[in-house]
Amino acid sequence: MVFQFFWRRMALKQISSNKCFGGLQKVFEHDSVELKCKMKFAIYLPPKAETGKCPALYWLSGLTCTEQNFISKSGYHQAASEHGLVVIAPDTSPRGCNIKGEDETWDFGTGAGFYVDATEDPWKTNYRMYSYVTEELPQLINTNFPVDPQKMSIFGHSMGGHGALICALKNPGKYKSVSAFAPICNPVLCPWGKKAFSGYLGTDQSKWEAYDATHLVKACPGTQLDILIDQGKDDQFLSDGQLLPDNFIAACTEKKIPVVFRLQEGYDHSYYFIATFITNHIRHHAKYLNA
Repeated sequence: MVFQFFWRRMALKQISSNKCFGGLQKVFEHDSVELKCKMKFAIYLPPKAETGKCPALYWLSGLTCTEQNFISKSGYHQAASEHGLVVIAPDTSPRGCNIKGEDETWDFGTGAGFYVDATEDPWKTNYRMYSYVTEELPQLINTNFPVDPQKMSIFGHSMGGHGALICALKNPGKYKSVSAFAPICNPVLCPWGKKAFSGYLGTDQSKWEAYDATHLVKACPGTQLDILIDQGKDDQFLSDGQLLPDNFIAACTEKKIPVVFRLQEGYDHSYYFIATFITNHIRHHAKYLNA
């Protein structure tokens, strides 16, 4: 009860509010306990939220993104409005922590939290995106908005697709469904993952596996999760060996975990690709969240 009371006192500062498909697209700022900095998140409240509690669907964005990319480029609002889903999109990393080196490259540090809890200096104090996304943010949302805490799902893109998959696999029963666009499926074997994990988690590669969807599936006793993945066939990062979906599919097949993997002809890694199939993903989640 003390924990709940503490959360009720957490101040939320509204940054913006825009009416969209009968609902409201809002952005808030708050002081994060996990990340020890100010954080922004976007939240869409569908018309249904005016009269009762709605399911919560969390979106995790990719490298270099903020809370803005998804809400301005994906075109998800109409489907979320129709299915009565509250959609939450956090930022991708802590901001303004003044850590040496956090702004030197685009794929590590600012905008590149990789949804892990860092264990290495100087990152371990602030770079705790895994705990932020799975614990602090949902608690904040559940306390301050009309959501049903028993009905939660998660999806994302690229680095955020990786984040969505690991959050769902590491927390059986927490999420009703999971989906991803072009996720980084096997980060311990790709350049992005090796760079991020060695920086945040150290050189012991066995510790990396706790944040790798392919390894989590291999260690999985079995899951009821219905996984949906869309991947553009003309995605440059697919051909560059950054995403490695085949490894994940093989692991799921071996463990008899249901996964629908769709290779979409002619599509790349961009938000044009996401916008094309976003309604399909919202529908996928609504099937479980509104059951």
